[in-house]
Amino acid sequence: MQYQSTRGKETLVESAYAIKTGLAEDGGLFVPVSKPTVSLDEIGLLSTMTYKERAVQILKLYLTDFTEEEIASCVERAYNKEKFETVDIAPLYQLDKTSYFLELWHGPTCAFKDMALQILPHLLTTSVRKTGEMREVVILVATSGDTGKAALEGFRDVRGTRIIVFYPEHGVSEIQRRQMVTQEGNNVDVAAVVGNFDDAQTGVKRIFTDERYRAILANNNFLLSSANSINWGRLVPQIIYYFSAYCNLVKNDQIKLGDRINFVVPTGNFGNILAAYYAKEMGLPIAKLICASNENNVLTEFINTGVYNREREFHTTTSPSMDILISSNLERFLFDVTGGDHARVRDWMQQLAETGRYEVPDITKSKIKEIFWGGCCNDAQTAESIRSVYEEYGYVIDPHTAVAKNVYDQYVAETGDETKTVIVSTASPFKFNGSVLRAIQGEAFDSSLDEFAMLHALAETTGLDMPQSLASLASKPVVFGTTCEKDEMIDVVSGMLGLV
Repeated sequence: MQYQSTRGKETLVESAYAIKTGLAEDGGLFVPVSKPTVSLDEIGLLSTMTYKERAVQILKLYLTDFTEEEIASCVERAYNKEKFETVDIAPLYQLDKTSYFLELWHGPTCAFKDMALQILPHLLTTSVRKTGEMREVVILVATSGDTGKAALEGFRDVRGTRIIVFYPEHGVSEIQRRQMVTQEGNNVDVAAVVGNFDDAQTGVKRIFTDERYRAILANNNFLLSSANSINWGRLVPQIIYYFSAYCNLVKNDQIKLGDRINFVVPTGNFGNILAAYYAKEMGLPIAKLICASNENNVLTEFINTGVYNREREFHTTTSPSMDILISSNLERFLFDVTGGDHARVRDWMQQLAETGRYEVPDITKSKIKEIFWGGCCNDAQTAESIRSVYEEYGYVIDPHTAVAKNVYDQYVAETGDETKTVIVSTASPFKFNGSVLRAIQGEAFDSSLDEFAMLHALAETTGLDMPQSLASLASKPVVFGTTCEKDEMIDVVSGMLGLV
């Protein structure tokens, strides 16, 4: 399996090179030249396997320059009882006769990013070795909250790597911030950026595409790479859990092999739902992909109108990991849905950079509508979904999952579709304890409680066990306190690497 850039100027490369470098030199994203297919018989066989066994089978279809032994080693080091609190890794919770929650937050940082970022360091170090790379790999990450901590934890003390994470100063929850600024490890650095996530993400991309700076890094024996979902090694592990969810439904006799199901995915950067799209293209029986947005509804508008317009008010919401107006992974989908039209994708991305918007033609709009249904909700609707799910089912969901549940309810009300549906649950409710507690308690909520008191209050109110990784945050010392302007990010990187 070879990989090409969405913008067409990169020569074909193997997966190890794509994972090692993260972003193509022309600024595009690496995509597979073709997508492998999985038959129903093969899906039936996957249904008899464990999550780790399924992971090996899916990954080896894309990482053809890896040996099966190398893939199995990466999988074993990522998905084990030391890392995940459940042997199922990504269990399903049945809510009612037609809907299920896919719990992707049982890893060490209590968010779905662990599903990819526990394996990416092993894929990356294997790629570095396979390509004969001798330079130290510098992982640059922009985060809207969850990616940062998951990447820091995944790459902590991984030999031959350094990781630098930028997060929006006031754009993450207090728990997310504390997770990052208390991070342990000899090869980690963290900085806040004045601005929002898009400012941080644009700054990281600017560093990646700065040829002069890349040359300076190379002269100092450094190689840039990324742990954001622009890196193919971050995206491909996410395909696994869509297959696994379907296989669990088959295994538990909740659907028959070949029955089509829907997935509802809360997303801002489009990577999580893009992985579902790849699974569908590979042959997983998916009927509809329902894209759920918060008030930063740029994706909802795009799916419904074909216009992508980031020139709008930015909202800081109770679902901060989705507070994004520039959805990087949409570029991969546009490349695919246009049949690999490099020039058109490159033109749209240039329009986005220069004018803040672009519009796709009617034929592309029609294809998008066939695959996706888009909806959004505000913070009040998010809170109502948290409250109603708890009161009716005794099940507790975080604000991002609540966005997905609310949009799913909108979809059913509009379409009457009774197809069995899996709602992707992306974070532990404890990670956003204040918003969840306020939604559940209503007027009884005590706003004077600090972040850690609210952890205990949520546990007492719901009877849930508090994740130990979050409970221990209160006693951890703050290690990182750097804050910078967005145009100072390159100087911060240089300082952290000892280049100034």
